[in-house]
Amino acid sequence: MLEKTISIILAGGIGSRLHPLTAERAKPAVPFGGRYRIIDFTLSNCLHSGLRRILVLTQYKSHSLQKHLRDGWSIYNPELGEYITPVPPQMRTGESWYSGTADAIYQNLYLLERSGADYVLILSGDHIYRMDYAAMLQHHHDSGAELTVALSDGWSRTGKIARGDDGRSERPNRLLSGEAIKPTEHSRRFRARSCIHGRLCFLVGTLDETA
Repeated sequence: MLEKTISIILAGGIGSRLHPLTAERAKPAVPFGGRYRIIDFTLSNCLHSGLRRILVLTQYKSHSLQKHLRDGWSIYNPELGEYITPVPPQMRTGESWYSGTADAIYQNLYLLERSGADYVLILSGDHIYRMDYAAMLQHHHDSGAELTVALSDGWSRTGKIARGDDGRSERPNRLLSGEAIKPTEHSRRFRARSCIHGRLCFLVGTLDETA
């Protein structure tokens, strides 16, 4: 499955809660532990998971981030079909910049369709965590689901998802709509880790319907 998967890292966030660290750069480009940047956690997860095709969607004050990608991540070989490519807003669907997660993906559907990938892995570029995406991809394949979301226990201001004991969302049609999902009495409460994996055809169809 890894060779059939393309990864998208959302890296255009302003990161206002980290101001003044984000006064001159996007949140994923904020330094961490010396010469490293926050986005390095997600990129390292991709590298160790065997994912070699990565699109980084940039927007807010992206120069520092793009320079870091050029200087620190020139380890993939384009001749083998490997790449990390920054993608600023192209305005292919209108005259606006990216207006959210779903819109950023929607504006770049043409890149996904041209990639030849069967699966899409959508990741956040400003989270600090370690994860084996390959295990998630295999679970997604084995479950037969159209869409799989990585979750962690607890509440967050956004991204609330109610999940039943069988591991499935109680209202899957709302996962891409940006609506918060309230838990029922028998469900557990989780927060999304901005790690979504699904079939390309399902994602394209869903975004086309909601656009």
